[in-house]
Amino acid sequence: MTRRSPWSSDELEQVRGLAAAYFTKEVLPNVPKHVAQGYPDKALYRRAGELGLLCMSIPEAYGGGGGTFAHEAVLIEEQIRAGDPSMGFGVHCAIVAHYLLAYASEAQKQKWLPRLASGEWVGAIAMTEPGTGSDLQAISTRAVRDGDFYRVSGAKTFISNGHVCDFIIIAVRTGDAKGHAGISLLCAEVSDTTPGFTRGRILDKLGGKGQDTTELFFDDLKVPAVNLLGGEEGHGFVQMMQQLPQERLIVALMGMASLERAVDLTVEYTKQRHVFGKPLIALQNTRFELAECATLKRVCRTFIDDCIQSHIEGQLDVTTAAMAKYWVTDQACIVVDRCLQLFGGYGYMKEYPIAHLFADTRVLRIFAGANEIMKELVARSL
Repeated sequence: MTRRSPWSSDELEQVRGLAAAYFTKEVLPNVPKHVAQGYPDKALYRRAGELGLLCMSIPEAYGGGGGTFAHEAVLIEEQIRAGDPSMGFGVHCAIVAHYLLAYASEAQKQKWLPRLASGEWVGAIAMTEPGTGSDLQAISTRAVRDGDFYRVSGAKTFISNGHVCDFIIIAVRTGDAKGHAGISLLCAEVSDTTPGFTRGRILDKLGGKGQDTTELFFDDLKVPAVNLLGGEEGHGFVQMMQQLPQERLIVALMGMASLERAVDLTVEYTKQRHVFGKPLIALQNTRFELAECATLKRVCRTFIDDCIQSHIEGQLDVTTAAMAKYWVTDQACIVVDRCLQLFGGYGYMKEYPIAHLFADTRVLRIFAGANEIMKELVARSL
């Protein structure tokens, strides 16, 4: 980092160093393998657990690190700074674990969270369906109560960690209520041999090719009724809305780290690359482009740091999270594109990190609700 964020501390900077070493020494050498197979090695989740890097914001009583969202932010930043597109830690640590922390019973927290924190399990959350996208009220996957179980049938798509997950939070429709009132969240422990559960294709994405994004199918999957998150039907939509600000802040932070990495890579490249007998950075157009990108970098970082501090203090509101998610990811895509241009033809070559960053960053404008939805949320607050 070129400057230390106001929410950071000496302890967090030590965590940053540990995370950076983990990604550069243990994950990056395996990224070509992850890209080839379409998913990361689960052993790397267990290794992260051994190092104490998983679920750092979860209380120690449940196997976590007892930290705050700042710890998760450091992990996400260092993953992107290292150039790793494969490990699904944002979903695993900062989303799935926090749904359990917020809504699971004490017995469920004691049972499930330590396994996520240790890396024994990989977590996923299954919201999106082939026909729904950002319209969560339109989901059709159904869970029918049958004694002490629910029987789940339906299909999900674009599920991060779907190929390697052992634990899934599934957004389903329960009862007879229409719209958001009929949505509930069910927690399922799964494996490749679980009856009624099938992992579909690992989807071939534009970027993030080492991270598994998968189709999931449920055909009369039996889930214990006690695994209903929150204990009552019909609360799933509200639960998702309550957790989405943190999810959107995570995506905004990913955009921020991508933007910073693009600028840093490009400054380094333009100092080394010579054209017309002088370094590329000596040309006025290059200098002005980088000046503008560096300014956007500072402005975005100031906004993100303010959001993180507010979130740590429990004050991040839905509107501000939506603003951060849409604006920072929009700016990230703009800056990465401008930086790639300064690499010239080399920027289009896969051997250069800026090319991968260009492909990996684009999806951030779609994650956690498309940016058009974010603007609608902001507009409603006016």
